[in-house]
Amino acid sequence: QVQLAESGGGLVQAGGSLRLSCAASGRTFSSYAMGWFRQAPGKEREFVAAIYWRSNSLYYADSVKGRFTISRDNAKNTAYLQMNSLKPEDTAVYYCAAANPVVAGIRLEATYDYWGQGTQVTVSS
Repeated sequence: QVQLAESGGGLVQAGGSLRLSCAASGRTFSSYAMGWFRQAPGKEREFVAAIYWRSNSLYYADSVKGRFTISRDNAKNTAYLQMNSLKPEDTAVYYCAAANPVVAGIRLEATYDYWGQGTQVTVSS
C-alpha cells in the first residue's frame, strides 16, 4: 500500500517556475514507477511525465518536453516535477501516481495503482 501527497502548486506568471513534490508513504517506494498527470477544467486527465525505479528511464508528454523535469529521491520517498517556462495552458490540477508493476504503457492512467489528491497549478498570462 502506498499513499501519495502532492505539494508545491500555486499561482505563477507565465514564464515562471514551480516545483511539485510527491511524498510517498511505504517502505517500497523505490520499487514503484512514478508518474505525473494533469487535468485542466473541462478536459480529461492527461499524462505529463514518468520515471522508472532507478531514474534512468524518463518519459514526457510532447507538450512539456524541454520545460519540465521529473526526478525522484528514493531515500526521501519523494518524486518531483520541476516546471519551467510555464504557460497558461499548463494550468491544471496535477496528480502524482505510483505503479508496480508497470503492466501497461507507462503513459497510461490504467497502469497506476495509487494516486494523490492533486495540487492546483495556475499560470496567469
